[in-house]
Amino acid sequence: MFAGASGVPLGVVGGGLGGARAPRYGRNVERIAIIGPGGAGKSTLARELGRRLDLPVVHLDVLFWQPGWVEPDRDEWEALNRQLVQGERWIMDGNYGGTMEIRLAAADTIVFLDPSPLLCIWRVIRRRRAGPRIDLAPYLDERVGARDFLAFVTYIWRYRRTRRPTVEERIARQATGKQVHVLRSRRDVKRFLALVSRP
Repeated sequence: MFAGASGVPLGVVGGGLGGARAPRYGRNVERIAIIGPGGAGKSTLARELGRRLDLPVVHLDVLFWQPGWVEPDRDEWEALNRQLVQGERWIMDGNYGGTMEIRLAAADTIVFLDPSPLLCIWRVIRRRRAGPRIDLAPYLDERVGARDFLAFVTYIWRYRRTRRPTVEERIARQATGKQVHVLRSRRDVKRFLALVSRP
C-alpha cells in the first residue's frame, strides 16, 4: 500500500502490508512523524527514538491543548505546524488530522502505530491512574470527567473502522521516497527499535 517510486512497499515492519524488513537507520533519517490512536505508545516511542538517534522530540499534545482542554485557533495551529516542520531535525508524535499531511509531507520517515484497541484502552486506563504525563502541559489533568473519558475510549475502540482508512490514505499520498513503518504489536516495536542506530 505504501510504495515508493519503484512501487515497492517501503520498510514495513509487521504483517498485513508487505512484511518487508526495515533497513537499519543511518545518517539520512532526520525527521520522523509518529501517528496512531490514543494509547498506541506514540510518545514513548518518540522519546526512545530521540534518545537513540539524538533527535529533538516534539510532543504535539503539549502544544495543542490550552488550559481546560481548550483547542487552539485552527489557523494558528496550522501555522505552528508549518513552522515546526521547517526544522532540519525532529521527531513529532501526535495525530491531529487537519495538519497531519503537513508533517507527513515534511518527514523522511513515517511510523504508524496500530496496536489492538484493547491494548490502547488498557494503556489509557493505566496512565489515567499514573498521574502527570511529561507529554502533556503541566496545567492539564488527564483525569477528565467520566463522559469525556468514555468518549475518548469510544474513539479508540472505533479507530480502526472510522479513522484508520483515512490515515492510510494520507500516508499513501505522502509515502513516495520515504520510509514507512507500520507497527501493530509490541513485538513489531521491539523489532523496529532493534534496527535503530546511528552509524
